[in-house]
Amino acid sequence: MNAHPTAIVSRHAELDPTVEIGPYAIIEDEVSLGKNVKVYAHAYICNGTRIDEGTEIHMGAVIGHLPQDLAFEGKKSYLKIGKKNIIREYVTIHRGTKEDSSTQIGDESFLMALSHVGHNCKLGNKVILANGALLAGYVNVADGVFISGNVVVHQFCNIGKLAIIGGFSGVNKDVPPYMAVRGPSSVWSINLVGLRRAGYKSKTISEIKEAFKLIYKSDLNTDQAITKIVEGNPGKEVMDLIEFIKNSKRGICKYRFSPDDKDYFG
Repeated sequence: MNAHPTAIVSRHAELDPTVEIGPYAIIEDEVSLGKNVKVYAHAYICNGTRIDEGTEIHMGAVIGHLPQDLAFEGKKSYLKIGKKNIIREYVTIHRGTKEDSSTQIGDESFLMALSHVGHNCKLGNKVILANGALLAGYVNVADGVFISGNVVVHQFCNIGKLAIIGGFSGVNKDVPPYMAVRGPSSVWSINLVGLRRAGYKSKTISEIKEAFKLIYKSDLNTDQAITKIVEGNPGKEVMDLIEFIKNSKRGICKYRFSPDDKDYFG
């Protein structure tokens, strides 16, 4: 382990020999840092945090601190962070509220400066939180989601795979997979750029477009739209979209379009 002499590192922490710890960083008890984890100056890693291989914790980040939840009773809970994540300056991530529960972050995600992940959130792989994005407790974010700057997401919301949320938006409903959201829980279109960058084939994208039109732009209600979509025997990606909508407990974001939004998502 390569730790700056001003760093405070608990003798009870489990640190791989390749870990680097910068000046004035603090590593509490019951912390586990995997191979090639790098902790920059003034970062604070709290009890019950596990960070896997190759993740970077930048200056001033507070990782695994107590949940901001009045229901917290001081019991042991955890934060689990996967491989090759980049967690930038002054990010805050809180551990779970209930005993033995955890907040979880997958692999290869990028949490930009001043973003916040509340207690018991679950983030998939390759998630991006831009500067100042705020996730309340129990938010689930699927793989490949992009949450833009200063977005706020209400507790218990679910954000589906490869969705994008435009800057300064407030979200208090579930965001279906592949959708682009701007404004107060308002779907604008599909995330066409994100789908192309993720390597989705033209046929799959066309099926997602047709499903979007039936759900959001037809005269059918949601149940009728789902029935019609399923009758067309779509591929797995569209069926995943349908299952997400069926399982939503908060309800999904509604459609809203303004001509001013035309070029917003590229």
